Amino acid sequence: MIDNHLLEQFVTFAKYKTLSATAKELMLTQPTVTRGMQKLEEDLGVKLFDRQSNQISLNETGQFAVQEAEKVLRQNQEFINRVHNFDQSHREIKVASNAPGPVMVLQALAGEEGNVNVDPHLLPSDEISSDLVDNRYSFIISNQEIQTDEIESLYLGKETLNVNLDQFMIQSQQPTITFNELKGLSFVVLSDIGPWKQVIQDNIPDAKFLYQTQWDALREITNYSSFPYFTTNITEKLGERRNADTNQVMVPISSPEATMDFYLNYQPSQRKLVRSLVDQLHEIWAD
Repeated sequence: MIDNHLLEQFVTFAKYKTLSATAKELMLTQPTVTRGMQKLEEDLGVKLFDRQSNQISLNETGQFAVQEAEKVLRQNQEFINRVHNFDQSHREIKVASNAPGPVMVLQALAGEEGNVNVDPHLLPSDEISSDLVDNRYSFIISNQEIQTDEIESLYLGKETLNVNLDQFMIQSQQPTITFNELKGLSFVVLSDIGPWKQVIQDNIPDAKFLYQTQWDALREITNYSSFPYFTTNITEKLGERRNADTNQVMVPISSPEATMDFYLNYQPSQRKLVRSLVDQLHEIWAD
């Protein structure tokens, strides 16, 4: 078996081109690197270098070997990461979501379960499957139902969108409102709201969105201005309550696109854990 350190030296040489630069980068002596390259050739039983006086360079076989060595090093690192993540997942329940409302649900669960660690950052939807397979998380709440050989999903609940309007606007007197009836308005919106961002951009004609990167800035603006803003059934229930003196009225949005289903996504190996927590999650979601 080829020593991983020899492959690291080999790949580093391919990048820096000289033995002295390789030694400096790896904080080794040049003779150590020289012996390492010779040992690698001996272990493989092939010549990897063209040697001239005071200089060596990769031959054609060496150039091919570098590509293969890079693959092996990547695979070895992935192996290490997966084992570490798996071990961590059995000592700590690390969870995440791709939308802010479910993050609040998970944070409420963490308040009841001391070993739950919630990632507050929203995950990109296209990374959910790989994050689960690599054991980065025990489970992830998302608006995707994933049913494959590697990942299972359980339905968790619905999140529905509301709009908060100035009490003097005609639309604020309605029991519900559609996206089309919000046409042309300017909204204050948190920058990272996961899949909801595309929903509001696609369904409200001629709208302007004043995106805020921080919750505190959004809260300050919504408390002391008349700009419309969005909440959901989850953020209304679990988030900080709105200022009691606000002149905003919350109106549910009745358009079909304003309702989103969410699921618990997990590996089959985590099925027992998920089943033990799903009732608590349903209760938090539905309270």
